[in-house]
Amino acid sequence: MQKSAISPTRQENYPEWYQQVISEADLAEVSPVRGCMVIKPWGYAIWERLQKILDARLKDTGHVNAYFPLLIPLSQLEREAKHIEGFAKECAVVTHHRLISDGEGGLKPDGTLEEPYVIRPTSETIIGTMYSKWIQSYRDLPVLLNQWANVMRWEMRTRLFLRTSEFLWQEGHTAHATAEEAVEETLKILELYRCFVEGVLAMPVIVGEKTEGERFPGAVNTYCMEAMMQDGKALQAGTSHFLGQNFAKGYDIQFTDQQGQIQHVWTTSWGVSTRLIGGLIMTHSDDNGLVLPPQLAPHQIVILPIYKKEEDKHRVLSFCKDLQEKLHALNWRDERLRVHVDMRDIAGGEKNWQWIKKGVPVRLEIGPRDIADNAVSLYRRDQAVKERHNTAVAELSLMLPTLLEEIQCGLFTRAEKYRHDHSVHIQNLKEFNAYFEEKNEGITGFAHCYAVDSPEVEQYLKPLKVSARCIPLEQDGKEGVCIFTGTKTRNKVVFARAY
Repeated sequence: MQKSAISPTRQENYPEWYQQVISEADLAEVSPVRGCMVIKPWGYAIWERLQKILDARLKDTGHVNAYFPLLIPLSQLEREAKHIEGFAKECAVVTHHRLISDGEGGLKPDGTLEEPYVIRPTSETIIGTMYSKWIQSYRDLPVLLNQWANVMRWEMRTRLFLRTSEFLWQEGHTAHATAEEAVEETLKILELYRCFVEGVLAMPVIVGEKTEGERFPGAVNTYCMEAMMQDGKALQAGTSHFLGQNFAKGYDIQFTDQQGQIQHVWTTSWGVSTRLIGGLIMTHSDDNGLVLPPQLAPHQIVILPIYKKEEDKHRVLSFCKDLQEKLHALNWRDERLRVHVDMRDIAGGEKNWQWIKKGVPVRLEIGPRDIADNAVSLYRRDQAVKERHNTAVAELSLMLPTLLEEIQCGLFTRAEKYRHDHSVHIQNLKEFNAYFEEKNEGITGFAHCYAVDSPEVEQYLKPLKVSARCIPLEQDGKEGVCIFTGTKTRNKVVFARAY
């Protein structure tokens, strides 16, 4: 039995396995700044792919990009008290504007600011302030803006990609003339996110509405996507918020309607972040490292030249570069294939394992004997490491686009089956307690049951370290009884332990 590349394995220590996958794939590492990470080139290349695809889809729906300041005056945050209360404990505050010598070879802050600045935990307040200047008439609406930025939330317990003090994201902020338009926007973005995460990251999600206790501070309704990781825990993969007129009233965002009346706008906000990379790792990766869906992989195909004799080097490298050009001319899902030749002068076995751990979907090994046979040794990352496919070069042009599609769809199907196999439908409170009690040695996943949205339910869940993940938008319409309160309801809720 072959030893795995990642130690410990998922079964031995899942949290440590996750950290090791990141390390071995060279995605990111802890920085000298408390709670923050350095995203390394391979990790950032994945983020760039994610950003490129999502940005195009947002623009296709009429949204445009803008940029707003990193620092937010404290007085602006205070104007929306309910919102800032939800982030107050996580805010990093700038109080000085310069450094001076401390006389002992060090530096100390100097020049106290008249008003402190908060490093943005999110941008509703600063954007709301600007919208109050830009929006005057119904003719100015809707405003459909998106921002790619970094934010900071001073987290106590951090984990690379999943929860860091600083992270990268996109945050959309829109303003509308009516509540109906704003709700439509909120749900349209939720569906856009679902299609993106399922189609590109191959990560199945449940879309639904957050309960009141899980709602975004200041929102009327929060909608979300919940994904299941391989340890059975839920990960909130993205959110879309209907903010009503709460921020519009807090920041005086008003317009004159078609009847000449002064009205407050209706706003939304929504976002996904580098947390998606953490979700990607925990959805698809195995005990040999990262597994990337072809849609997201910076390199979909890596060609590995194999030679021992110096006289074979030129011939093998030339053959590999010619093949790279031919394959790069192929198309899959309206893009040229992304093909890389690893020409580094290191041992072939070491090269091979590096790309396995980085999760590249397809590896092609080519040596002198392969050239003589006009063939390649093809390996798929979604299959066993040593499962080799001897393939004629002439077949690659027809084979590879189909193969990438098969891998992409196969990863989604596999993750969807995992979620199905680790989901239960609970009929009563006794079953619920038994499923989530600590002595349950199996992987707990998603529990679906009838429940009402109430503080009483939230309090019951706390000792179990379980939360209501969402009220799925898709319901069967049947009436049942809340297993916690005995109240009649038509809503089933998804419960799970979560990141």
